[in-house]
Amino acid sequence: MNSLPPANPLPRLELPDHDLLSDELLGRIRSRAAGYDADNAFFDEDLAELAAAGYLRALVPIEYGGLGLSLQRVAAEQTRLASAAPATALAVNMHLVWTGVATTLHDRGDNALSWLLHEAGTGEVFGFGVSEPGNDLVLFGSKTDAAPQPDGGYRFTGTKVFTSLSPAWTRLGTMGLDSSSPDAPKIVWAFVDRDDPGVTAKDDWNTLGMRASQSQSTVLDGAHAQPERVFRRLDPGPNPDPLIFAIFANFEILLAAVYTGIGRRAVELAVEAAGRRTSMKNDGRTLAQDPDIRWRIADAAMAMDGIYPQISTLAGDVDAGVDHGSQWFALLAGLKHRATENAKYVVDQALRVSGGSSYFAGNELGRLYRDVLAGIFHPSDAESAHSTVATAWLGPLDG
Repeated sequence: MNSLPPANPLPRLELPDHDLLSDELLGRIRSRAAGYDADNAFFDEDLAELAAAGYLRALVPIEYGGLGLSLQRVAAEQTRLASAAPATALAVNMHLVWTGVATTLHDRGDNALSWLLHEAGTGEVFGFGVSEPGNDLVLFGSKTDAAPQPDGGYRFTGTKVFTSLSPAWTRLGTMGLDSSSPDAPKIVWAFVDRDDPGVTAKDDWNTLGMRASQSQSTVLDGAHAQPERVFRRLDPGPNPDPLIFAIFANFEILLAAVYTGIGRRAVELAVEAAGRRTSMKNDGRTLAQDPDIRWRIADAAMAMDGIYPQISTLAGDVDAGVDHGSQWFALLAGLKHRATENAKYVVDQALRVSGGSSYFAGNELGRLYRDVLAGIFHPSDAESAHSTVATAWLGPLDG
């Protein structure tokens, strides 16, 4: 990553005296989460309230009509939002990732996505259409065909999975493989519009957890990206282009923030359960007085204390343009892996504290248990993260 251009970030507006997402707003969002989950429904009311609060414009610079908040600040807000409604936070993440990518590039003198900042500032919603079934290369390869057009645009044909915000996005960022141009092969990055006749969302989201995200599959059948919406053509494979860094940094940090929010809420629920449950073995005293239960809650709280500063520090480094060189990808992959595994461990501890009631349908902690499992499927997965870190420290495998 030593080829990254130096950052010259714009001053970011911070709101030290109050949270962007009020406790009242988060309370309303929390009150709807169980219903969305039970009905396998999209979070329409949440999205409307978040948009009205300016949250979808949080990372957009002020000059483009946004709030101009730092990635560090928005990551903290995403943790708060996820503690109220994990699926809502996860889906909103995808829009925030694209606005964060555009801002990260903008800070480094790359204006290829300045139009995205302008449109986000005026209310457009951006989806993330990258993942494909059977493609473990993720950003570095594609099974989707990107066919060059005479006008300089591209037509994309393929299937994208886990397209969060599926019922609501208006612009979809996607990529495919151009195998026919004279300089092929190239990975082509572009945006397509929702109303393009070549775009179809499949009603196939009926999952164990993160149900309200409605991350449906998207079928691209010759979906047309206008020439001005084609913003990168890159060689397949690992690439030092600033776009790859920008996507990786914003995606991994904001994802870590969401799952950390689940862990945060699990600790709160464990504390509530310990204060509510009583033990006949201990003369009817609450479990808050039980040494074993106290140990479990303390263990979960300490695990959470360790992850907050990691997210804040790395997000702050992206904001400030700190150059970690070849270690950047290892740091980011490691953060995502630690955050998701940490949250999974903390939720498990909370379940053990809360007892059998959490096993019933409709219990919040039971829902968090289902939601937190989704963390193992997001890139970078455990195998990829360890491979990335090993390469950063030991170099690539021979041969």
